[in-house]
Amino acid sequence: MDALDARILLAVDDDPDAPSLALAKRLGIARNTLHARLQRLKAAGAVREFTRRVDPAALGYGLVAFVSIALSQTTGHRATAALAAFPEVIEMHSTTGEADLLLKVVARDTADLHRISGEFLAVPDVVRTSTVISLREQLPLRTRALIEQAADRRPLA
Repeated sequence: MDALDARILLAVDDDPDAPSLALAKRLGIARNTLHARLQRLKAAGAVREFTRRVDPAALGYGLVAFVSIALSQTTGHRATAALAAFPEVIEMHSTTGEADLLLKVVARDTADLHRISGEFLAVPDVVRTSTVISLREQLPLRTRALIEQAADRRPLA
């Protein structure tokens, strides 16, 4: 990603509903250049789907928890697909340490979280879980500062 790509991402972040022509004019580039670069960024996975901007609380899932999961060391890899199939699992990371996976989970309330946790334990090859409930989001996912840093990069001479 170069500085122009980063500037394009900042412009889209500032006004996601802006027409391509307006964004291109604001950036001082051709509309085709904007379109081609956005397509390339999407294909490369740099621009993620719109649904990442939707707050699960708006859908009734106001409780956030982090669930550490220990898997069977010989066959645990099979569990990841089953765990990813839960709609309440909104992120999943392989980790080092005591657990093999860290899941970010949303639930309607603690009773719903209890149900979900029980279903995780029923997944073959899940050995144990440990759940921590988030009391409040202190800092939401952010990437803007990184994009701004990339936009300010000067090419090496």
